[in-house]
Amino acid sequence: MPYPANYGGVIDVFYKLKALHAQGIKIHLHCFEYGRAEALNLESICEKVFYYKRKLSRKYLINTLPFVVVTRSSEKLMENLLRDKHPILFEGLHCCFHLNDPRLNERTKIVRMHNIEHDYYFNLEKVEKSIFKKIYFGIEAKKLKRFEKVLNKANAIAAISPADAKELSSRYKNVYHITAFHPNEEVKIKEGKGEFCLYHGNLEVGENNEAALYLVNEVFSKIKTQFIIAGRKPSAELINAVSKHKHIKLKANINTQDIDGLIRDAQINILPTFQSTGIKLKLLAALYTGRHCLVNSPMVANTGLEELCSIQNTSEEITKEIIRLFELPFDMHEKQKRETILLANFSNVINVKKIVELI
Repeated sequence: MPYPANYGGVIDVFYKLKALHAQGIKIHLHCFEYGRAEALNLESICEKVFYYKRKLSRKYLINTLPFVVVTRSSEKLMENLLRDKHPILFEGLHCCFHLNDPRLNERTKIVRMHNIEHDYYFNLEKVEKSIFKKIYFGIEAKKLKRFEKVLNKANAIAAISPADAKELSSRYKNVYHITAFHPNEEVKIKEGKGEFCLYHGNLEVGENNEAALYLVNEVFSKIKTQFIIAGRKPSAELINAVSKHKHIKLKANINTQDIDGLIRDAQINILPTFQSTGIKLKLLAALYTGRHCLVNSPMVANTGLEELCSIQNTSEEITKEIIRLFELPFDMHEKQKRETILLANFSNVINVKKIVELI
């Protein structure tokens, strides 16, 4: 369900739909529904929207196929797909259950890869605190690695980052790099100086929870600058860590508009990650609308965004750079550099034309 577009994967899907619609492509959207209401907003950019209940029974945990794949299967979906001969865009390996169905042999099939999924799940296993979830992520990663071979049935694979495109090209033919779709059409950065530093992300994801805890314990606690951490569903451990420091605030479960406002108002957007798969849409948001952007190497490795960020890797380096950047007004010449790189390589208009060519 790509609406509301309030976290990485669905941001890419939603703004891809908008860009395809703007190109005159007529979209029949098939959504697996689990916990999000049907969205009337999608009707304005799609010819038709179909909804299918995702099968979330735990019995699928013992299936030989990945849980995220087998629970997104539907004979009703196949019936609807077989009513025409249109090209099919599969959003992520999660949605590829029907990719190798012989009834679709004559169709043009494009798979959008948001990550190297088994690497992503192996990394989720490493940072997960819950024993049950840790076991689940480990088993799921192995299943996803085996299942990935289904990509041989795709006519084209659209990888979201240069690194993913390179890796997938070592195993499959017809791999193309088409970067993330996002809500920003121009670089808009506030003049002046912000009064706080920001880390934001979906805190329900283990990787983001780990990054936030690392920043609180190893960086933010060492200096008295004002810090804000914003995101959905923070862990009890993170809430407890933040509560020990008056100069650190946690803004939980705020809406997308409020997050966007914080990105614009911050003096520094601080975005470390311990997982370098895919491309982080929060990094693009910070570069299009935020002032200084401070990251570690895994956040920008092989993205083409390296020269737009300050890259520091140890907690000591990050701390020193926060102190330096907090007093430094954002140089509007840097804005011009961002425009040159972002509008050439991360423009929705340019990227959607690549998908239209594949179709």
